[in-house]
Amino acid sequence: MQKRLLRWELIGFASTGAVGTLLHFVYEWTGGNPLIAAFCAVNESTWEHMKLLTTPWVLWSIVELIALRRTGLPVLTARAAGLLAGLAAIPLLFYGYQGVLGRGIMWLDVAIFQIAVLLGFWVTWAMLRRRALASPVWQVAGAAVLAAVWAAFILWTFAPPDLPLFADPETG
Repeated sequence: MQKRLLRWELIGFASTGAVGTLLHFVYEWTGGNPLIAAFCAVNESTWEHMKLLTTPWVLWSIVELIALRRTGLPVLTARAAGLLAGLAAIPLLFYGYQGVLGRGIMWLDVAIFQIAVLLGFWVTWAMLRRRALASPVWQVAGAAVLAAVWAAFILWTFAPPDLPLFADPETG
């Protein structure tokens, strides 16, 4: 069971990292399609870069839930906790290094995304291995967190709050 679980997590890590990276460009490639905007980065704001983690993460969570449905593993709770850890890492690392260096570095921004994906999968793996928070109530809570976070990313793409996290540094 551990090898099967590890295989799923490694495939998920690679898929989420690759798809998230591609989603940075898809909105532009589609000519600004509003349907695509709900799932891809539409500008260079930190919030939109966090969406690059959220969309493939939630989609992989659905795949993993189906694949591991008969194992009794706390997939939804683990995936929700992993997502929150990865999402927290992106602005913390991004604003942290920019505060120290006073400027952005593209390769470091890409590395931060991959680190956030890795952190999220590490949290997920640790929770699944320990079967942490496996009760049905926690699974419902995990599903609610995944749905609410994804809904917030979609909603705030079209109606972002007036906060620096949502501001495009190139256009303001």
